Amino acid sequence: MFENLMRTLEVSLAERSYPIHIGPGLLDRADLLLPAIKAKKAVVVTNETVAPLYLERLSKTLRQGGVVVQTVILPDGESFKNWETLNLIFDALLGTHCERSTPLIALGGGVIGDMGGFAAACYQRGMPFIQVPTTLLSQVDSSVGGKTAINHPLGKNMIGAFYQPRLVLADIATLDTLPDRELKAGLAEVIKYGLIRDPEFLVWLEANIERVLARDQAALIHAVERSCANKAEVVACDERESGERALLNLGHTFGHAIETGLGYGTWLHGEAVAAGTMVACELSQILGWLVPADVRRVRELFSRAGLPVVAPPLGVARYLELMRHDKKVQDGRLRLVLLQEIGRAVLSDVASDEQIAEAIRKAGT
Repeated sequence: MFENLMRTLEVSLAERSYPIHIGPGLLDRADLLLPAIKAKKAVVVTNETVAPLYLERLSKTLRQGGVVVQTVILPDGESFKNWETLNLIFDALLGTHCERSTPLIALGGGVIGDMGGFAAACYQRGMPFIQVPTTLLSQVDSSVGGKTAINHPLGKNMIGAFYQPRLVLADIATLDTLPDRELKAGLAEVIKYGLIRDPEFLVWLEANIERVLARDQAALIHAVERSCANKAEVVACDERESGERALLNLGHTFGHAIETGLGYGTWLHGEAVAAGTMVACELSQILGWLVPADVRRVRELFSRAGLPVVAPPLGVARYLELMRHDKKVQDGRLRLVLLQEIGRAVLSDVASDEQIAEAIRKAGT
């Protein structure tokens, strides 16, 4: 019965194109997984929270195709997204004599996907990689597009690689076990797509945000599908973020400063992005692009989604210091993703430090 609910999209990257399957019950679909696996052994990387819920189901599906399954179970949380934890993956890959053809399957949220993908990019200079995201944030954003990374004490996601998966398998049913706070955090990335390039989707979210929060299956499928469609279009045009793809980072420069400044894991990524987006909206208004009603509209939607709309008091100087480590800094100038209007984002370096400071202060009250 689930087949009729499945949606399939494609990330078009010539010979490296790959499908995104979205729907309930996909962890049991050997017909979707096995075509992306050309070896008789696979390594599943997951964490202590997800493993008891979904590792055996995924392993059973792989074994149906005669695939021997090795597992790596990591500690859970953003605070473990570092070199030490990454080396646990390499230890397991080497210890079980994995070959270059052995696929690595990331089963979990954004942290697992990012670390698993980075390990796959590095091990023997590249092994096949499959994303099986189990959080809303990873299903709508981090599993698609090939960004992989670990954190550094001075900045989030500063060490990594672009490395595309062979397949993204987003089983909507895994969201049934997602804590409410994690579900809300994922909505920050969903709302982002409406703000930067899809105003019709934003209107749909305004009308249906409570359905998504209630985990209505049809609403979740639509939200994930529309989000992935937006990201797939952008990635196909700008895989390595030389232009349009940078617009997907609305709120992220401020948000990453929040995550680093508070300590990784204190705020969830989506929570920091929501507050960071409010800073970006305030700055867009200061520059004369948004009107006060636009900022109120964004604040209201984030509030209805249960997300923070007030930036934490790190201090303006600390925000600016942390933002200087952002990957969008070019020739020493800080470039920010801002909104020229709702539904149209721009990457701009026109804002002065004084204007940025004013936006931080306004968003923090």
